[in-house]
Amino acid sequence: MCRAEIIANNSVQEEIIDALEALIPDFLYTVIPVVHGKGKRDKKLGTTTWPELNFVLIAYVDDGNAAVVRSAIESVKERFPNEGIKLFMIPELA
Repeated sequence: MCRAEIIANNSVQEEIIDALEALIPDFLYTVIPVVHGKGKRDKKLGTTTWPELNFVLIAYVDDGNAAVVRSAIESVKERFPNEGIKLFMIPELA
């Protein structure tokens, strides 16, 4: 089991969720819809100067689906290379 954390621009939230739900039956997740931050290229603060926002998706997936999650995110990243899509896979510690 591992924890998948995906941080990306709100503009690709639907594409990411659709890709994961299409590949993993009964995909369960939590979305934090409004996330402020600063990446390598720019800030996402929801202000007049920096109007964009990010979201975070958190899901716990079994080890067999970890590669599926990686593949789905890589597929979306290829279609949207400038949206700052990041995937972090954290293994279960217990």
